[in-house]
Amino acid sequence: MISTATDLQHFAARVHAAPWVAVDTEADSLHAYPEKLCLIQVAIPGEEQLVDPLADLHLEPLWEAFDRHELILHAADYDLHLMYAGHRFQPASIFDTMWAARLLGEPKFGLNDVLSKYLGLTLEKGSQKANWGRRPLTDKMVEYALNDVRHLNPLVELLRTRLTELGRLEWHRQICRKIIEVAVRPDAPDPDQVWRIKGFDKLSEPALAVLRAVWHWRERDALRTGRPPFFILKHEALSQIAEQAASGGLRAVRLPPYLTPKRRQGVLDAVREGLAVPQDQWPKHHRVFTRRMTRKELDYSDELRDLRDRRAAELAMDPTIIAAKGTLLALARPDSGEWDRLLPWQREILEPGRRSVV
Repeated sequence: MISTATDLQHFAARVHAAPWVAVDTEADSLHAYPEKLCLIQVAIPGEEQLVDPLADLHLEPLWEAFDRHELILHAADYDLHLMYAGHRFQPASIFDTMWAARLLGEPKFGLNDVLSKYLGLTLEKGSQKANWGRRPLTDKMVEYALNDVRHLNPLVELLRTRLTELGRLEWHRQICRKIIEVAVRPDAPDPDQVWRIKGFDKLSEPALAVLRAVWHWRERDALRTGRPPFFILKHEALSQIAEQAASGGLRAVRLPPYLTPKRRQGVLDAVREGLAVPQDQWPKHHRVFTRRMTRKELDYSDELRDLRDRRAAELAMDPTIIAAKGTLLALARPDSGEWDRLLPWQREILEPGRRSVV
């Protein structure tokens, strides 16, 4: 594993000069909080390496070497999110083998499925839930990690050829550009929404005040200890505590027995904080007002669905790649602006069905 500045500098030079580069990443979202990039797998002709982002390294030489390449990845969105969120790296271009397979109509598009179909290979997939923050990595983890990049280039050659034959290579380029665009969008959660976990809409307003306070305590404790929030208190437990406190006060709260004394005290303090919120400051249930679609709009959506399904059958691909159900409904509404959000190839397929709805 590359964990020194000297080794990284030398490897980055080889990456820079390579004709192609395949990349994958591993994170530790199941074992640490917040999640962080724990491993970068890189394959170039004749060489596969693991780069350790957890070592005391400046990764700029690697990012600069990546810049001149179309990076090969499989299901790139999460990998690009990790590299951008932690290191502000944004690739110039990518080739996503998962999306290539989907555009070719493959019903199964996991890496193992695609490698089996096109290269006759089956990989050992036993370390998906491993703790990638541990050091040293086991031999099994190393093999698993390298397998995710070592076969990508020969796969790309086959997929690119087939996309070109079918006239879908430009479609793939548009999707890859969109993946990069989405990965680097600012991720700023709404502070009035982030604590509204599943089931919040069934709680009373005073219970919402408690839920909000306990959720924020859990978030602080997760950041303090580096443990994922669900390891500290599950969502269901937060809702139960909020409901108990709102209906019976602090004495009615029943905490899970596994909590440490410090955490028990932290939860109880948060409950007190929530119960002390004045009524005029209780969180409100948000009512979402949406205009009901007219009969003409619904009929138009059905027409677009029929057009989509016919074209998908002709192209032998999943129709939802062209447009999902929600997209079709939005396209049928003249005030949605959804047509402008389609990729050019999607718009071209659906354009024959475009019309005004009055």
